[in-house]
Amino acid sequence: MTTGIRIKICCISSPREASLAVAYGASAIGLVGNMPSGPGIIADSQIRNIAQGVPPGVSTFLLTSETRPDAIVAHYQRTHTSAIQMVDRLEGNRFEAIRTTLPHVKLIQVIHVLDEHSIQEAWEAAQQVDALLLDSGNPKLAIKELGGTGRTHDWKLSRKIREMVSVPVFLAGGINKDNVRQAIEYVQPFGIDLCSSVRTQGQLDEQKLDEFFNAVR
Repeated sequence: MTTGIRIKICCISSPREASLAVAYGASAIGLVGNMPSGPGIIADSQIRNIAQGVPPGVSTFLLTSETRPDAIVAHYQRTHTSAIQMVDRLEGNRFEAIRTTLPHVKLIQVIHVLDEHSIQEAWEAAQQVDALLLDSGNPKLAIKELGGTGRTHDWKLSRKIREMVSVPVFLAGGINKDNVRQAIEYVQPFGIDLCSSVRTQGQLDEQKLDEFFNAVR
């Protein structure tokens, strides 16, 4: 791609959707495990099956809502993706407990960008993970929102985070063909993550994929 930006298509639900996303230029796909809310949830057996069929060079992200290191490791061992995307805050920030057991797996921490406190949270996580993903959920709600909201957040905060951390940053939350260029130019992330904006009635839409990737280019 001319911009060099990485695109991650999330909420992949079948080998066909994975193949379609990769064919249009996705460098990563997201596979959603059990969540308290949100779209794209599939069984761990489906995640493993899809991940096994993805071509070399394309990353597979397991989205896990587990918060204990042992539970995250157990979730990974049922799926065998190339990366773990932790959509909630890890208990005690014990990333090393995961890395010791799974040294070959990339760790990505989601930061739900709510306010200035999110900047400090991102800084602390960035010292221990391989990448951050800045999203628009709200884990403080009674039923946690941990992604897939279709809402944008304050990109000024995301830009501050991107400028202060040394790890790659993915930007998520309400990004579509109409605002993706603005998002890339303003935040200058390593990658863009999206789900709902390339779907129709929950299914990956080839025309919307085409329009989105054309907008990125």
